[in-house]
Amino acid sequence: MGFRTLLLLLAILPASLTWAAPAQQRFTDWQVTCNNQNFCVARNVGAHDGLVMTLSRSAGARTDAVLRIDYGGLDRSVTHAPPLAPALLLDEQPLVPDPKSWRITPLHLLTDNSTTIDAFLNEIREGQSITLRDARPAISLQGLKAALLFIDTQQKRVGSETAWIRKGSQPPLSVPPAPALKEVVQSGPAPAPLTREERNDLLDYGTWRINTNQCSLDPQRREVSVGGLSDDKALLMVSCEAGAYNTINLAWIVSRQKPFAARSVQLHLPFQPQDASRDLELINATFDEQTRELVTLAKGRGLGDCGVQTRWRFDGQRFRLVRYAGQSVCDGWQGADAWPTQWITR
Repeated sequence: MGFRTLLLLLAILPASLTWAAPAQQRFTDWQVTCNNQNFCVARNVGAHDGLVMTLSRSAGARTDAVLRIDYGGLDRSVTHAPPLAPALLLDEQPLVPDPKSWRITPLHLLTDNSTTIDAFLNEIREGQSITLRDARPAISLQGLKAALLFIDTQQKRVGSETAWIRKGSQPPLSVPPAPALKEVVQSGPAPAPLTREERNDLLDYGTWRINTNQCSLDPQRREVSVGGLSDDKALLMVSCEAGAYNTINLAWIVSRQKPFAARSVQLHLPFQPQDASRDLELINATFDEQTRELVTLAKGRGLGDCGVQTRWRFDGQRFRLVRYAGQSVCDGWQGADAWPTQWITR
């Protein structure tokens, strides 16, 4: 999407859409993710060969931002790479970070100084790329300006002194604070551990349930697991379908004592993700009996560098979302635990 086109769209969209959160959008070679607290992260994506610039900023009046440049990734070894700082070029001209304003190690540069960040962005935002001397990796700057404007717009900074693009005279306090975090309260104290008899009876019940459902997974590969949710409820999960790197599970909340009563687990997102349903499948699901949290991980490919990871907490009646993280671009940069968040709670 071009910069002029983005300006036009932002001008005509209703406020409820313009300021909507959470969001994840791509602007040419840049991706921006903003969560339900309007905390935004932008980074270059695609063919960067392991050279990545990441910019994050919190909502509110404070100039609370971090800019970093890193060299690495999931699928490459850079242990013998030359130091980054002396090798950086902006459009083939030296780009020299001031060591007084940056924390510099051989493969990482970081600053949280707002004056330094503003000056750096002003220096590079009209450029084409940041590269390394005598090396292939490159940070494309195509789309950076639109990404910065999107963050300003999402956080309602346009027209204020704190904006990165379309700066104005409005004071920092004109920028609204981050929305309050929602809370998902865990149900009561930790339940008594399942006894061996309870566990065996529930596993037998789970085997029976999966044999009565239409599951395509080979019976030899089907797995049944159980975990305690409360003193009278347990979580029963069975693997039902599988692809190359994803397994779809079915799950029920089941009474711990016979005769067993079960109701299926339905995971419903509290927001509408882009190009996806609010009803979430249990993919590669795991359950932690200590925290009573259910985790799903839908991988976009086997490397696990893209997809969606969610975490759900049992509140006594159902599982409620406490974290949603996603990475739409498969570029070998991060694993699931580092994907940007679109939803968090207390």
